[in-house]
Amino acid sequence: MDHFSIDSHKASLHADSVSIIKRFALNSSPGAESAFRRLHPVYVEISPVGACNHRCTFCAVDYIGYKSEFLNTERICESLTRMGLNGVRSVMYAGEGEPLLHKDIAHIVNHAKESGIDNAFTTNGVHLTEKFLETCGSSISWIKVSFNGGDRETYSKIHRTQAKDFDRVIDHLKKAVEWKKQTNSDLALGIQSLLLPENAETMESLVIIAKQIGLDYVVIKPYSQHKFSNTKIYKDLDYSKYLTLGEQLSVHNNDVFNVVFRLNTINNWLSQQENRYCKCLATPSMWGYIMADGSVYSCSAYLLDERFKLGNIYDEDFTSIWTSDRKMANATFVANELDISECRVNCRMDQVNRYLDTVVNETSPHFNFI
Repeated sequence: MDHFSIDSHKASLHADSVSIIKRFALNSSPGAESAFRRLHPVYVEISPVGACNHRCTFCAVDYIGYKSEFLNTERICESLTRMGLNGVRSVMYAGEGEPLLHKDIAHIVNHAKESGIDNAFTTNGVHLTEKFLETCGSSISWIKVSFNGGDRETYSKIHRTQAKDFDRVIDHLKKAVEWKKQTNSDLALGIQSLLLPENAETMESLVIIAKQIGLDYVVIKPYSQHKFSNTKIYKDLDYSKYLTLGEQLSVHNNDVFNVVFRLNTINNWLSQQENRYCKCLATPSMWGYIMADGSVYSCSAYLLDERFKLGNIYDEDFTSIWTSDRKMANATFVANELDISECRVNCRMDQVNRYLDTVVNETSPHFNFI
């Protein structure tokens, strides 16, 4: 019932990029390095804003400090133009803060779409207004609202906000569904919740609320400890006791609504020491990250780590950054020196890396028998 492959990946649909990554990893042709240098990421995460109106107990980027920084509209639009021209296919707005706090976010989204880039949001939904959707909703592929509790008390404790935000976000989602119906939009609307000890018993309530609203899905996924986070309270969670929860919640699935219980991700977390790949092949190739201060990183798990900082869009354009010697030096470092035991388990590119590992190293049994 995972119509959007949320608990999987879509790297196999970008064969040209995968081929270049394999050639570079194996150094299998004279032009492999130059092709890899020119290769832009398929997907880029952008943090329009450093500030956030919530202080979630699980926040991975609390160490950055929720700085009141806002991407310059003109500069990020210039970057999006170049990104679109050079093969970037999608942008997800999320980041160190709440993306909908940026006053020009609708303009940025429309510009990205005009540049040939698909848009998506991960947001807490407090500012998911009708005006926002009316202005740029047709330019967005999906919106996933971080909503981590099935009742007002649980939600407010985890998000560390006022309980009234629970009702406000639900109201915004109801109006978003109505806008979608009125405009016959194919915008996918969903809720995402981390599965935590504090909210586990409210997950069915959350699913019922989402289904009643008319959302497309609810995603329930495991917590992943960020190496730099100040927050450590969830680092030793044991998800083995939750393995049957997905099956219990699947009774709510139908043709237009589904619960995406990320069992693959949980199982990968449980077996991380047994079958994890040895190298990260997705960095710096399949994705990139732009911080609210304009800094470009090859991996969001290493924000503020100079080893992964490639440049800043206020100093030079995105394409110059992504084809620079710094990018190639980062690629060499990741391929030859990075110990992935340093990395965040179940990072954003984990499923992609598992796929790339089978392609590059031909680790699947009987690889050639298609």
